[in-house]
Amino acid sequence: MASQQVKQLSVLTLSTTAFTLCFAVWVMFAIIGIPIKAELGLTETQFGLLASTPVLTGALSRLPLGMLTDRFGGRIVFTVLMLSTVIPIWMISAATAYWHFLVLGLFVGLAGGSFAVGISYIARWFSKERQGFAMGIFGAGNAGAAITKFVAPSLVIAFGWQMVPRVYAVAILIMAMVFWLFTFTDKSHQMSASVSVRQQLAPLKDARVWRYCQYYSVVFGGYVALSLWLTKYYIGEYGLSIQTAALIATVFILPSGMIRALGGWLSDRFGAHSVTWWVMWTAWICLFLLSYPKTDMTVQTVNGSREFALGLNVWIFTALLFVVGIAWGFGKASVFKYIASDFPDDIGVVSGIVGLFGGLGGFLLPVMFGVLLDVTGINSSIFMLLYGVTCISLLWMYFAEVRRSDYFARSASGPKPARNAVPISHR
Repeated sequence: MASQQVKQLSVLTLSTTAFTLCFAVWVMFAIIGIPIKAELGLTETQFGLLASTPVLTGALSRLPLGMLTDRFGGRIVFTVLMLSTVIPIWMISAATAYWHFLVLGLFVGLAGGSFAVGISYIARWFSKERQGFAMGIFGAGNAGAAITKFVAPSLVIAFGWQMVPRVYAVAILIMAMVFWLFTFTDKSHQMSASVSVRQQLAPLKDARVWRYCQYYSVVFGGYVALSLWLTKYYIGEYGLSIQTAALIATVFILPSGMIRALGGWLSDRFGAHSVTWWVMWTAWICLFLLSYPKTDMTVQTVNGSREFALGLNVWIFTALLFVVGIAWGFGKASVFKYIASDFPDDIGVVSGIVGLFGGLGGFLLPVMFGVLLDVTGINSSIFMLLYGVTCISLLWMYFAEVRRSDYFARSASGPKPARNAVPISHR
């Protein structure tokens, strides 16, 4: 019989691998959507909707899937979930009309709900001191978006875009069988059948849950949105080929996914608040710079008119994106450390609702990107939007956590604190 350590390693390894593959499927329209857009003559808004439709289902399914995982266990739920997506993924290769892709995309999007299943499944196999790191390793499956960036363009060029869903369907089927054979179930991790749905949903009344939803809609929703949009952005803004654009986009996508484990470790060591606070500030600065559109200026000097061109070249742009990706990678882990620390008995339902809002961010943002681009014609308007939602997170965090901690620190130390006292949250 396998030891507890072997079971932990097997569950963590296979859950992370399965989630990586599911995430690759979830964002495949980021690549195959480009030739489909040209084939069907879609607008920017229609492309945004096409790319993000799977994200909608993945988001909405996370809460019920998290609840099912709490009740029945991650092994059975994860396996059934993967099997349910195989046929819709394959059928995309036979789609010919825009509505075909949208309808099938809704079914394929269930693959994105695998996050809520895996995060709850894994968290219960590890002690509180190691949960952040374990969940961070699992969350590194976000790097599945990079698999799509590496693999899908080559398949599109060599065999046509129809080959991508066929390859993914076979891969998901094999993964489901391997997952079922080599993972484990622990009955003690499952919620009692006597617990009602209403009781399961009780934590959603806590204001902290909704704050974490907003944070995650930025760090994860923004990550998904840019994963879907960046290849197209590089093509439109810098005139790159689809292969080159997809490859450079992985500079943002791959590190942001892989670094999540380190974010979990830092959250275990320094606390979820401290990590999330600096994540938001770092992203805020970079997004401000990324928001600035290419500008040609004419300045009147004593020697006559002079022309100036302002804007980010492809290398500076990519460097800033890399920093944003690293910050968001830490943030994706730190938000779930909040959940594991504050709601240890309700990880499935709370991670489900937080993951739902993160996924909704990943769905709504690309659609809004398309609308902004259609209205303004400015590519960098997408970063203006991300900058705005990051401002909201910083303000909410300040008033709900930083200022509140400062208030209690002053109350505990008396009416006249030292003028240079450091708030508890920043020590």
